[in-house]
Parts: sequence; C-alpha cells; structure tokens
Amino acid sequence: MTITPSSGSGPHPPIKARRVKFTFPSGARHQHFVDDDLVMSHFVAVLSSVFPEGEDFFIRSVRNYSDQITDPQLQKAVKGFIGQESTHKTQHRMLNERLQAMGYPTERIDRHVNRLLHRMERIFSTEMALAGTAALEHYTATFAEIVLNSDELLSLLDGSKVRDILLWHAFEEAEHKAVAFDVYVAIGGSERSRVRAMRLATTLFVAEMIAQTTLSLLGDRATYNPVRLVRSLNKFRKSPLFSRDALRRYASYTRPGFHPNDWDSTATLEHWSQELLDASGSPMYAEAPGG
Repeated sequence: MTITPSSGSGPHPPIKARRVKFTFPSGARHQHFVDDDLVMSHFVAVLSSVFPEGEDFFIRSVRNYSDQITDPQLQKAVKGFIGQESTHKTQHRMLNERLQAMGYPTERIDRHVNRLLHRMERIFSTEMALAGTAALEHYTATFAEIVLNSDELLSLLDGSKVRDILLWHAFEEAEHKAVAFDVYVAIGGSERSRVRAMRLATTLFVAEMIAQTTLSLLGDRATYNPVRLVRSLNKFRKSPLFSRDALRRYASYTRPGFHPNDWDSTATLEHWSQELLDASGSPMYAEAPGG
C-alpha cells in the first residue's frame, strides 16, 4: 500500500469510539519490547508516555468550540473524535503503567507533559491551542499512516505485545485526522495562525521527543554498550518515519490551502478495517460486554 496525495477535503469517514481490551508487555526491567531494539523501544515508550496528557489537551482544545459547530456531519465527527481520544488516553495509561514497571520513565514524562501543556494553555489563546492540536494531529496521523503502510515497521512490531494497541491507535488516528483541522476552519481560524501553530508545535514536539528519549536511554545500562547504541541509532535514523518522503509529508502542512485529506488514506483505512475490525465493525480485540 502507498500513501498518495489527493485533493479536496472530502467527507469524514464514520468515526466512532470502540471499546477495546489489549494485552500489554510485562517483561523484566528494560526489556526492549520493540524487536529487541534499544532506541526504538525507548522512542515508542516516550511516545506512549506523552499520549494521555496529549490526548486530553486535544479533547479540551476541540471541546472549547464544539458548541459553535453547526454542520451536522462535523458535529458527529467531533463526538467520535472525543470518544476515540478518550479511549486512547485510557489505554495508553494502562500501557504506561506496565512500561514504568519495566524501567521506562513514563510517570515522570506524564507529569512533565501535564505541566508543559497547561503552561501552554495559559500563554496561548484557545484558538491557538486548537491550531496546535490540528498541527500535532498532522504528526500523529502521518506517523500512523507510515506505520500502517510500512512492511519494515510492521515487521518490527510482529510478536510484540504493543502491536495491537499501536495498530489500533494508528488506524483511528488516520480515521479522525481531519477533525481538529476542520473545527479550526469552521470557527474562522486564519491560515497565518495555522502555519505559525505548526512551526511552534514542530519545535516543541521535536525538542521534547529528542530530550525525553535521550533521558530515557540514559537510565538504561544497555545504552552504555557503544556498539549496540551506535547500531541502534543508525537503524533508527534510517526508519521510514524519517525518510525523505516522510519529511516531505510532515512539511506539507505549511503549504497554502493544505487540508489533511490532501493525503488520501482511503485505501489504508479499507485495508486495516478488514485486518482490525470484524464484520460488525467491532475491534477483533473488543472488550467483553460489561468488561
């Protein structure tokens, strides 16, 4: 499968929250749960660490304007977006508890992100917070669709207990990737502020991911094996997440007139709906009724 540019905003795919239940890793301290790879395991752990507070920020930012949305389709999409992000938050908190027990500093990162985002909300307007949410959703959706379309990244997750939650999360990020953006447009957000928010979000996100992944690695004695560290860093640098095509897609957000659906995810969603959902549209790993 490939991710290709398209044109026009198009309709939102059906977006609904799904009740899910996953098996999480429970290995020894600093077990490298992503294909026994040092750097990628810490990167994924840090990414998971920022999700609960990040998703909460996204929900607040969109909910601030939910009463101003008059389009019925977008109203439904907002409701689905909030439901999905709430479930992501809950599931990643459970994953992060396991990762903390394995030696990854998820609790510290969670507290740090909480303080950082609330500080940002005091500094910036609610409209800028929404613009920032739309920008960060572009990153999460791009990460998601690269993972879902990359044989290399999918093979890294084979046999890992984080595979199901990451693929499910990626699928839903691709589903709702345009919602925050369309809310921002609907309330009259400007192109200038949209682009400014992306530049601020990029600086913050990249700096935080580098800093927090480095700190996480420094707490792992395997990092001090220079051969292993260099090999893992070199492999990480060559990941599809940082390829030339990926960088071009991240940067496309600042293009005049950009819309998230300029990158067509129809084929990706159709393929993974067959892989992850049953005939009724429920996840293959759905939570049992009453669970």
